[in-house]
Formats: sequence, structure tokens, C-alpha cells
Amino acid sequence: MGDIPDQIITVEKGDITKLSVDAIVNAANKSLLGGGGVDGAIHRAAGPELLAECRTLRGCNTGEAKITKGYKLSAKYVIHTVGPIYSGKEKDASDLRNCYWNSLELAAKKDVHSIAFPAISTGVYGYPVLEATMIAIHTVRDWLKENSSYDLKVVFVCFDERTYKCYCDKLEK
Repeated sequence: MGDIPDQIITVEKGDITKLSVDAIVNAANKSLLGGGGVDGAIHRAAGPELLAECRTLRGCNTGEAKITKGYKLSAKYVIHTVGPIYSGKEKDASDLRNCYWNSLELAAKKDVHSIAFPAISTGVYGYPVLEATMIAIHTVRDWLKENSSYDLKVVFVCFDERTYKCYCDKLEK
């Protein structure tokens, strides 16, 4: 089990709803019924069918992940995960780690081979970007090492320049 090849994990700046990947991850709220930020953008782009399917899921707990169809998105699936609202406690890090890990596990179960993640919990949930970036990258690398026989391309999609630079800097290390 050597290092993960760099080309398996990439970083892009832009709109996650426009990516041509098998699955995009939604930084959702516990209701899964849409909201602001990435969540609202995904619901708007996917169309009303996404909301209808999300209603059948009966919500999601922090750190867990649930999957729906992508509907009008290029992505076949949307994986919804609920990040922690930042409090500075140790549990925040384990909950955020679980968001990434559980999303990857669900992706593998659905035969997803390309997945795009937003910077989960760094918006209105207030998670510091640097800390969240480190958790995201380490978790994805750990999952890829543990599942080295599974072919998966991971894209971190950043909405703003600050987050994009942070991911680029940390991914190089």
C-alpha cells in the first residue's frame, strides 16, 4: 500500500452542480429538504424530483450519508451528508471525518467511480477552512489506501478562491 497517486485526487474551483462525475456530495441539513449554499444550489439544479425523493428519506443525522438520483444534474447520484455545526469540540472532527468516509462507502456500494465533494461545514456551519480541509484530505486518502483496489477519482470543488488555495496547498503535502 503505497501513496495514492496524485491524479486520483484533484481540486477545482467552481460550481459542483456543473461537474460531470458519477456522484456529487451535498452538504445538506438534517431535513435533507434543501437550504442555502451548496444544498440550495444542488436542489435548484436537480429539479423538484430531488426534493420529492429526499422527503422519502426522512432526514439524516450528522456524519451520516444518504443517496438519491441526480435527476437534472450531470451526476447520476447525489450523496447527501450532514456536516457538524462547528463548536470547537473533538466530536466536530470525528463527525466531519464520518461525512467523507460514509459518503465514500456509499459511493462504492453504488459503483461510483468519480465523486465531487464541496468543503463540507465550512459555510454557515462555521468550520474553520484549514481544519476542515485537513480532515477532508486525510480522510479521503485513508479511504483510498484502505480500498486501494477500488478505482475512484475524487474532486474537491471549492466555491471561493481562499478555499481553493487552501485545498491546493494541503493536497501538495
